[in-house]
This record gives sequence, structure tokens and C-alpha cells, in this order.
Amino acid sequence: MHSSAVFLIEFGCLILGLGLLGRLAGRFRFSPIPLYLLAGLAFGKGGLLPLGASEDFVAIGAEIGVILLLLMLGLEYTAADLVSNLRTHYAAGLVDAVLNALPGAVLALLLGWGPVAAVVLAGVTWVSSSGVIAKVLGDLGRLGNRETPAILSILVLEDLSMAVYLPIVTALLAGVSLAAGAVTLAIALGVATVVLVLAVRYGRHVSRFVSSDDPEKLLLVVLGVTLVVAGLAQQLQVSAAVGAFLVGIALSGEVAEGATTLLAPLRDLFAAVFFVFFGLHTDPASIPPVLLPALALAAVTTATKIATGYWAARRAGIGPKGRWRAGGTLVARGEFSIVIAGLAVTAGIEPSLGPLATAYVLILVLLGPLTARWTEPVATRLTGRVRRRRAEAPGETAPVAPGAHETIEGQDPVGRT
Repeated sequence: MHSSAVFLIEFGCLILGLGLLGRLAGRFRFSPIPLYLLAGLAFGKGGLLPLGASEDFVAIGAEIGVILLLLMLGLEYTAADLVSNLRTHYAAGLVDAVLNALPGAVLALLLGWGPVAAVVLAGVTWVSSSGVIAKVLGDLGRLGNRETPAILSILVLEDLSMAVYLPIVTALLAGVSLAAGAVTLAIALGVATVVLVLAVRYGRHVSRFVSSDDPEKLLLVVLGVTLVVAGLAQQLQVSAAVGAFLVGIALSGEVAEGATTLLAPLRDLFAAVFFVFFGLHTDPASIPPVLLPALALAAVTTATKIATGYWAARRAGIGPKGRWRAGGTLVARGEFSIVIAGLAVTAGIEPSLGPLATAYVLILVLLGPLTARWTEPVATRLTGRVRRRRAEAPGETAPVAPGAHETIEGQDPVGRT
């Protein structure tokens, strides 16, 4: 009875604290993810007040948090959207993967962490935060901008790539042989392909089976199916997160909309627990030694993400201002980076990888909204100065109608540039 009371008090205080931190983040209009990570650092190993009674429950809640994060991401996309994005924007996805995964892999190798850690850190630096970016786009009123589809296409391709990447990482961390790893990857690709085909051809029937006019029954069926599929996926070494993501893709229409509304509060609760759980397993004293590498990695991958967004928007026919906005918006890292790093921390492959990932995400989840807001005006001002200097240089001809073609090309439907 005493341990039960301690658990309720301890866990209740944790949830209350997260709620207050979420309010604080909302007041200043930035993502609460860094505050949740800091809360985990405060209550974890080497923190101010380590948790005791509720740590096991927090671990289970963290697993559910990852599953719900990926399920909700899947619900945002239909299988037709994913196929269309693969056909149209695969080149941008490849550029994104090369430019942003490579710095993480190179740093891990330079630090002497080995090839497995290099693959993990490559994933941490590769994937942008869909949640943070979606919120930033809404806050800045850019959902209708012409560059926004290019941004969303990159995010969709990153999310879909995780269906292949996560099984590879899971197999590497488990230390399986090359043959066993190839089997795991083949199973993952096979499952993903089957789900996409079923979703495209029979998505209506799947949604009809799950559908219910009673919100309670809809919630229970969707959540139950997701947990079962996630568990089966994990049993096959495919990754529970991928299983949840594929369930989300398979659901569409009114079922997806209803499930999104019902599951959003649960997702927010358990996602917050997940970020706290990651912080709990990171000793705050281990962060200062990796702070400089984290800052260097953040600086490099900020530049590579801006370059990625600029290139993708340019390829889509967007003007210079929209290109800079697209690049700046993609900088934020968050939930997926922590999910990937969490797999490595659980496997215990490199003690410094968790602290480095924590510091890296903290930096970029705070920097991301700033780059989304200020990259375009700063770049426009700098390029304007360069043009003026060239115009004033001896022998240079005067520029023709400064910015005229950029304004027309870069406008969105409501006339912003």
C-alpha cells in the first residue's frame, strides 16, 4: 500500500510538472520538447531528485509514446500521398539523406565510436521534426505558402524512409549476422509493401472494419489494433514504431480524422513521458564533455538542412525568398532523433551517444523556430548587399528590375513572397 501511494504521488507530480512546462512553452510559443528533456535530466541518473517507484511505469509509457507518435504521423498521410511523393520528390529525399545523414556518420567515426554508432548518429542528424515544423508553419501562417508542399514532401519521405531505416538499426544494435540482418530488412520491406498495397486498393474496407460511430469503441479498436501490430512487428525485429506507422497509413477518411481527434491527447501525454524517459537515462554530467561536438554538428547540419530545403524548393519552381523559408523551416530536430538515439542508449553501444543526441536535439529544437522565422530576411538582406556591391563595381552593368522575377515566382496563393 505504501509503495502504491508513493508511486501515485511521484507519477502525479511528474505529470503535473510536465503540464506546467507545457503551459510555459505555450506562453512563449516554442516547442515543449526541450523542457521535457530537461525534466528527465533533472529526475534521472545524477539529477536533482531521481525517480524510484514510477521508473518502470515511465519506461512502459515511453514505449507507448513512441508507438502513438508514429501512429499519428501515419494517420496524416494516405498511401496514395506516399506513392505520389515517392514518384515526384524522390530526388529531394535522396539529397536530404546524403547531406544530413553524412555529417552524423562522419562525426561518429571521427570520435572512434564505430560503424554501428555511425549509422545511428546519421539517423539522428538526418530526420527533421515533423511535429515542431508543423507547429511552426501554423504559428507563422505559412500553411498556404507555395514552398510548403516542398517542405511537407521532404518530411513525408523522411517518415517513410524510417520504415526501412529503423529495422536496419534494430538489427545492427541486436548484433545479428549479415544474413539475419538481410532477412530482417526483407521482412520489413515486404510488410511495408503489403501494407501500402492493401491501403491503396482496400483502404476503404480496412477503414470500414475499424470504423464506429461510438468514439469509445473507435478509440479502443484503433489503439488495440495498433498495439497488436506494433508488438508483432517488434517480435519480427522490424520495430514497433514502423508497425504503428503502417497502421496509420492503412486508415483513411473519416476513420483517420476521428482517430486523430481521439488519440491526440493520449499522444501528447505519452510523448511527453517518452521525452522524460530519454532524459532519465542521460546523466547531466555527461553532457558538458560532448557539448562542443554537439554544437559543431548542429552548425553543420543547420547549413545542410537549409541547403536541402533551398534545393527542393528551387526544383519545385519556387522563388528565392520561398527557397530560403523552406530551408530555414526544416532545421528543427526532435521526436525521431530521440527515438533513434533511444534505441542505441537501450542497446548500450556507446555511452556518449545519448548525451550527444540530447544536447544536439536541445540545440536544434530551440534554434529551429528561429531559423524558420529569420533565414529568409537575413539571406535576402545579405544577397541584396552583394548585388549592390556588384552594381557599384567598375564595369558592372546595372541590375534589371531588382527582385522582379523573384517576386512573381516566389509568391504564394495569397500574394506573400
